[in-house]
Amino acid sequence: MGVSSRYWNIWCISPASEKRGYENCLIPVAQEFARNHISSAQEVDVQSALLSYFHVKSATVAARIQSQAGLCLRCYVSASILKACYTIDHLFGSDKSFTYRDLLPFVLNDDGKTAVILDRNRKVQLVVMGDEPPQVSTYRFFSVEVLRTFRFEAQSSLSLENWTYLRTKQNAELKQFLAEFGFQHLSDWALLNRARPHQLERLSERDRQLVNVFHGVYRRDRRRQATGVKRCPDPTTEQLQEMLTDLQQRNVTIFTASELMQALKLVAVQLRQYDIWSHRVPLEVQDPDTGRDTIRADLPSSQLDESDLEQQELLMFFHRQLHLALNAAIAQELRDRVAALERSKKYAPLAPQYIPGLRLYYSQALSLKEIAPLLGMSSWDQARRVLNPGDLLNKVRALTVQQVLDRVLEQAQQKGFAATPPEPNYLRTLAEQVEAIADQDIFQAAVEEMRAGQGRSFNSVYAQQLRLYLNDVQREPKS
Repeated sequence: MGVSSRYWNIWCISPASEKRGYENCLIPVAQEFARNHISSAQEVDVQSALLSYFHVKSATVAARIQSQAGLCLRCYVSASILKACYTIDHLFGSDKSFTYRDLLPFVLNDDGKTAVILDRNRKVQLVVMGDEPPQVSTYRFFSVEVLRTFRFEAQSSLSLENWTYLRTKQNAELKQFLAEFGFQHLSDWALLNRARPHQLERLSERDRQLVNVFHGVYRRDRRRQATGVKRCPDPTTEQLQEMLTDLQQRNVTIFTASELMQALKLVAVQLRQYDIWSHRVPLEVQDPDTGRDTIRADLPSSQLDESDLEQQELLMFFHRQLHLALNAAIAQELRDRVAALERSKKYAPLAPQYIPGLRLYYSQALSLKEIAPLLGMSSWDQARRVLNPGDLLNKVRALTVQQVLDRVLEQAQQKGFAATPPEPNYLRTLAEQVEAIADQDIFQAAVEEMRAGQGRSFNSVYAQQLRLYLNDVQREPKS
């Protein structure tokens, strides 16, 4: 296995490239260094060797060697920086006034033409110019900052790929830029106040009514306040009372201000999923066979070209659709099950107990045997036939996968990745990929916690979303 060309090709800004705004440039110095100093080995060993050269504190290692090793690494992380910008762009969806190209100047500011090393304390960037003593750099390359802060010696450290993504997402200038568009860590009230139509689409009808009423009262009053007031305070008693009155006119039953506050906070939990700073960081997972940390299988591959970036765009689209489809599948399946119980001659009297029973199962982790007498059911077996949480999980999974497959296939056809109609092999492969990632992200954990038995807890993504919906449709049953 040869050393990857990623270590001598750097991605940098190119205003001349009107379509993409960046280009890939060969760096001959880095190519020569990698081929002469780094043997063909596993990528992790290549990185360790390069990082050892770059982070070395010994005066016996020439600055030229340090800078060339660092240049190889700067080429490598440039691809991760570019992918991170695409990821951040797509996490926000289409309802925004910027694209990934607006993010590039903050983080993709290295063209590979300057020789840079770090001082012995690994705190300052130094420019190397021939045989002259290194000078403090007046310009800070973000790629070098990523390498400066990377602790590759620590066993618990992230991979360089993941560390680059994390540092890019946390870049102060990039975050400040996004904050100008309202994308920052916001309070519940600020999240509700700025909620957009595309965010409301994923909410239940009742939650949409809550947000609309909140906007009608809280947003109205915010607009009347002085322009200098930035923080969104808690709703006042008067505002909550006005919201309660408006909700009654909309046939939404909430009785007290405290209940309304709690209901609004539950909606904010869902809206917060759209905030970039609460999205998952692509961390590594432990390989059960080797015990070593490995890249998650659903992450984009290391190689990067225009086709890869388009495929990554499809991957980002997939992850957004996965969670949207999960919420829709939960809502649809629960409605269908309640309706089926109501139509059943045998179980119609127990239909009102279906939602409370699931809440006892998922919120209090009670067993079906414990739930049966609480809801007036004759036995564990009757509780199993009425509630059947395992079958519910299977049906939600099937519905989620089908909805995601339909949406991703449509997007793939629009991007030219799939024919219309799709070829059978392509469709089969895509379905297998959708199922695999859906299971890894959501459903495998849900199955495992259900099988845990006594003392189990429900913390999976599926369980959390199910509880949100159950809290929405019915309050906790009174004992």
